[in-house]
Amino acid sequence: MRLSDWHDRVHLVGLAAVLAALGWLILVGAPTDSAARADSGVERAMERQMAYQARVAFLEQVYGPVEELRREGKSQQALLMLEQLNRNYAGEAHGFILQGMILHEMGVLDRAAASFVRGLRINGDYVDQRSPLTRRAQIQALVDEGHDRLAARARANPDNPSIVAALRNVYYLQSRLAGGCE
Repeated sequence: MRLSDWHDRVHLVGLAAVLAALGWLILVGAPTDSAARADSGVERAMERQMAYQARVAFLEQVYGPVEELRREGKSQQALLMLEQLNRNYAGEAHGFILQGMILHEMGVLDRAAASFVRGLRINGDYVDQRSPLTRRAQIQALVDEGHDRLAARARANPDNPSIVAALRNVYYLQSRLAGGCE
């Protein structure tokens, strides 16, 4: 067989590569039955669960001192520490959720609602009842209190955009608690 041009050579090399790949699959044994695929699914689920547990442990380690300051009633110090952590871990929702909890305890409902909203937009696990990260009760408490207080303030000052925005955040949180998504 005489290879007359480069095009024939490329086809021959491609055919050899395909045959080599098929031979490798036969030797290694590609998953062909549903049991192999199910095992793969179980392994993936287990890997996801382990990664989630590692994330929870990481959050407890990083944000543990902030939680401790919050429990001791040192809200200002906790907020300062959170500010630094939020700069270091900008894409992490946990800091915003903690900030919302602290601000709510301080009575700053509009900023607390905004912080909760920011955290939930990053990670919705905080309203999932089955999640170890759930802060559903704290968010519900803010919604209950914020709805009454902010609605009254909005009726008294309908032209105030910050009150309207805060009330919109409370409605967003209420929607997420009811099972709504983005």
